Amino acid sequence: MTRSRRVQMIALAGSAGLLLAALAFQYVGGMAPCALCIWQRWPHVVALLAGAGLVLPGPWAVLGALGTGVSGAIGVYHTGVERRWWEGPSSCTSGGDLSGLSAQALLDQIMAAPVVRCDEVPWEMLGLSMASWNAVLSFGLAGVWLIGWRLRA
Repeated sequence: MTRSRRVQMIALAGSAGLLLAALAFQYVGGMAPCALCIWQRWPHVVALLAGAGLVLPGPWAVLGALGTGVSGAIGVYHTGVERRWWEGPSSCTSGGDLSGLSAQALLDQIMAAPVVRCDEVPWEMLGLSMASWNAVLSFGLAGVWLIGWRLRA
């Protein structure tokens, strides 16, 4: 196995590890994900598909880097929503002007709201939320994917 392939396999294992950790928090730890948490998972699935493509010739490492980079970017966005640096999607955050709503419209909005809000931090380690850790680790994995791609020659 070439050095390039080994490095790419490490990146692939990293994406798999992040997905498994997210699923463990959800199914073992009982922490239901918000909409932005789910959005952060899909680009890692793209990275896993890129890893599956490593058996074929092509720029699979670039696709893996793109997937993990997008997950990292969503993680930065989610962190900003959690820290209230900016407003998140209205479908999973609080706020907004409620003054023009009737009681029924307000009740309908409350009943349609997701159980888990995107603007709350359910877990932190070393001052970083899960979204923040995903961003840091995903950007690191994107770098590993690119290193593997550069070593391909």
